[in-house]
Amino acid sequence: MKLTILGGGGFRVPLVYGALLGDRAEGRVTHVVLHDLDAERLSAVTRVLAEQAADVPDAPEVTATTDLDEALRGADFIFSAIRVGGLEGRAHDERVALAEGVLGQETVGAGGIAYGLRTVPVAVDIARRVARLAPDAWLINFTNPAGLVTEAMSRHLGDRVIGICDSPVGLGRRIARVLGVANPKEAWIDYVGLNHLGWVRGLHVAGRDELPRLLADRDLLGSFEEGKLFGVDWLQSLGAIPNEYLHYYYFNREAVRAYQAAEKTRGAFLKDQQAHFYEEMRRPDAHALKAWDRTRAEREATYMSENRETAGAGERDADDLSGGYEKVALALMRAIARDERTTLILNVRNQGTLSALDTDAVIEVPCLVDANGAHPVAVAPLPDHATGLVCAVKAVEREVLAAAEAGSRTTAVKAFALHPLVDSVNVARRLVDGYTAVHPGLGYLK
Repeated sequence: MKLTILGGGGFRVPLVYGALLGDRAEGRVTHVVLHDLDAERLSAVTRVLAEQAADVPDAPEVTATTDLDEALRGADFIFSAIRVGGLEGRAHDERVALAEGVLGQETVGAGGIAYGLRTVPVAVDIARRVARLAPDAWLINFTNPAGLVTEAMSRHLGDRVIGICDSPVGLGRRIARVLGVANPKEAWIDYVGLNHLGWVRGLHVAGRDELPRLLADRDLLGSFEEGKLFGVDWLQSLGAIPNEYLHYYYFNREAVRAYQAAEKTRGAFLKDQQAHFYEEMRRPDAHALKAWDRTRAEREATYMSENRETAGAGERDADDLSGGYEKVALALMRAIARDERTTLILNVRNQGTLSALDTDAVIEVPCLVDANGAHPVAVAPLPDHATGLVCAVKAVEREVLAAAEAGSRTTAVKAFALHPLVDSVNVARRLVDGYTAVHPGLGYLK
């Protein structure tokens, strides 16, 4: 089976390949194709994969190419993990927003809109090529903003594109751990929302919802990441556990101040960090796997550090530093390729699952996965406060898609102005001016 990874020179690719190395079952991936526009990055990542596979018999073959069509032909699965504009683009997204006093995070608020406007045209082009060159392939989207990009691609690939994110999985794992659930895989997680905008409303084990027990115990509730981040009182008020990214909404002023005061934005930090890694890879004697693992550990340890500092949450728990999205991707691929039925939280078309949104809106929700793809499970309606936020952000996503399709600056301004974390139409206009000035790829907005 052939797996193509778009953005194959990206830093997280070894996580995916490492997961594949542990799969010895019939029908496993035997050939991995890495595609990237940067040949030097491809070379560096290929070295890491070679060291990963050094002691693994019959490891999947790895080839690399800068030719997109070549990479797509014959693929059974395609992982899309592209970053349009690179980490420099992310750093620009953050700085332009923070200069206007609004959040510049990669997927939330102004930064997420800017990233979406850059990424959607490229993602749509990829989707059209996949439909033409690999019509039977399944596309698994890692590219952020994951829900928005998945919805853009679904207009050309239908339900054969599925978005994934490790945030809901990590959240469910932490809740199960603190509740003493021996095997988190046996727990049914009642989670619903959009990507980076969802809530755990229940965690069912053997037919019993254990979440009320957690919400009632202040010591237990304050003992894990989300309890520390949001505070016990707020979680008890909500009666649910929010995705960590909702900290940007519930504590927006504090988050913006923390990011403005930081020595570097997150994008600038990662840009410098990864530049050092790729520079190290230019040395023929460098230990690629050790260098990559050291860099990855630092990246994970500093994730959302400003938010945790603002909340007094302290350092991340060691159990939360191991990643996870590659495990979701492998489980999804196995379920489809081998009809190994499983349940995963995924980004898929709504299909009437969440009554407040239309059929084609991509949502993040538990899905039953089999050889025919991912099927969203019916869920109870969200409470009014969550419904309002989900509908507002989905409306913004639709404006981003419309702006990208029409190349409309006016519609782009509307997308920024309607976001709950942008507080002025004039700010929205200045944001569009600022982003078009630093991103040549937004020159299509007229």
